[in-house]
Amino acid sequence: MEIDDILASVSHGDVSSPESTALDHQLLTRFWVAERSVPELLPWPARLMERMMERVRQQIETIEDLAASSSDPTTSTSSSNATLTLSILQTDLSRTQYLLRSVLRQRLSKITKHSMFYLLSTGSTAQIPPPASGSAEAKHQAPEDSIPLPPASLSKSCPLSESEVNFLFTHQQLLARHFGSSFLGSFPPQLRRLDDNAGGTSMVQGPDRREVVFVRCVAGEVSVLAPPEQGVNEETLVGGTMRMGDVWVVRWEGVREAWERGEVEVL
Repeated sequence: MEIDDILASVSHGDVSSPESTALDHQLLTRFWVAERSVPELLPWPARLMERMMERVRQQIETIEDLAASSSDPTTSTSSSNATLTLSILQTDLSRTQYLLRSVLRQRLSKITKHSMFYLLSTGSTAQIPPPASGSAEAKHQAPEDSIPLPPASLSKSCPLSESEVNFLFTHQQLLARHFGSSFLGSFPPQLRRLDDNAGGTSMVQGPDRREVVFVRCVAGEVSVLAPPEQGVNEETLVGGTMRMGDVWVVRWEGVREAWERGEVEVL
């Protein structure tokens, strides 16, 4: 009996059909590779993650049932077959759990590195504006006052999940209080905000989309574009056109939209 046959024999439900499982595992693997390679946070694949977590739950239940039945002396199941099946199921479960944990750790690393940038990109409109200079509020300005509140609903352009937004807000609040008690409390009130942009220089730094990535073209033709520069309204073609099967080293900003359309694969 093949390993795929053993996995299929203990699967139940539409989400655990062999074809759906294989496709979702491939999608998760590609998303994991892309998340590790690109400099910015990729959009959260909510439906894919929901299906994967449901499969993990079902597989854990299946493993527990098989383990209980294999230890029952009244069952007619062969001990060797049960042990082999359990070993294969546990290996497959560990593979999926490794990918899920690695994806979450990579995303948490990016979130904490550019926490204020992603917090401002959630689409929140509840940001507290800086108080007027010399006012009573300005004298009591604290670093956490510059942190926007989580939005009631996430915008379509927000790459974070709801759980990540809640974590990000709590993390930034704790970080702001730590900064305030450590050194920002001794600064002038107008310099205590974490989103200060005095002098034309913003303290909020985002990921560098000009970093290079390895990509493979999976469409007929893909043009590598550069975003418009300041004062220019149109994108410019840089580097030429990729064709099916080509592997290039390009800046992420030049193929970001192509990746979103599924025309290139990050390696």
